[in-house]
Amino acid sequence: MKPTKHIIFLLILLAAFTATAQITTIGGDQEKINTDSVVQDFDRRPFFGLYKDNFFTVGTSLGRKPTEYNSDVKFQISFSQRLTKSVLPWHSHLFLFYSQRAMWNVFEESMPFHDLNFNPGIGVSKLIISKNRLLGKVTFLIEHESNGRDGEASRSWNKLSISGSLLILPDLMIHGKFWIPIVDGQNNKDILRYSGLFQGGIQYISPNKRWVIDATLVKRKGWNMNFNTIINVGFRLSNRANQFLMLHFYDGYGENLLDYNKYHCRLRLGLLIRPTFFSDF
Repeated sequence: MKPTKHIIFLLILLAAFTATAQITTIGGDQEKINTDSVVQDFDRRPFFGLYKDNFFTVGTSLGRKPTEYNSDVKFQISFSQRLTKSVLPWHSHLFLFYSQRAMWNVFEESMPFHDLNFNPGIGVSKLIISKNRLLGKVTFLIEHESNGRDGEASRSWNKLSISGSLLILPDLMIHGKFWIPIVDGQNNKDILRYSGLFQGGIQYISPNKRWVIDATLVKRKGWNMNFNTIINVGFRLSNRANQFLMLHFYDGYGENLLDYNKYHCRLRLGLLIRPTFFSDF
């Protein structure tokens, strides 16, 4: 594993290890309100909204001369629709979500789309509230991901996932996601070797809300320290706008379904639109 990956992995482990000790200090400057008030505030929010980060970026491979074949546009749209308020057991709620990721070869003749990945699903989510403070959430998901193609280019799999996020400081969150895969695609039976079994990450939002930085490591199958690394840095363009200038770095496999078993190391720059609070991953 590269030194950068070691550093990121150690930071995530350190954050997770210290979470219990720091949890009592969360929200020292926040209003102390009871659990019902936290849930009611959440239920009053719009039912439809952003789910994962939405972005539009353009870039090229690192360590190689940029060409029309290794440079592209990568964008993602993602939203969710809450189906219930927090009326299910344990103050949980039901929601639908949909994400779509695109790899677009805009520098090639006729600008063809290289791959489109569709990720719909349904989930049940519960807020984590301790000592009258909102600390994060736990979510159970049933999700499908495919590229909508047939023949040798077809890729698809399904996942039963559980994810969680925890605020260890008012502006620092750790997150993790584990999944039980159901690989039904005939042409991607070995996808776990490249797209992994679980992931973990850390996200920081500056106190003035102008900067957001997150790092995610996706553990590929195997006992060695092999990870796909995703790092995003966003700078908010205006205090009144939910738009960020974004630097997006991807190193590893599984960036898209068609090329899930091919290594990519790419740096891209673009526009980010993200949820008001912390993002889902």
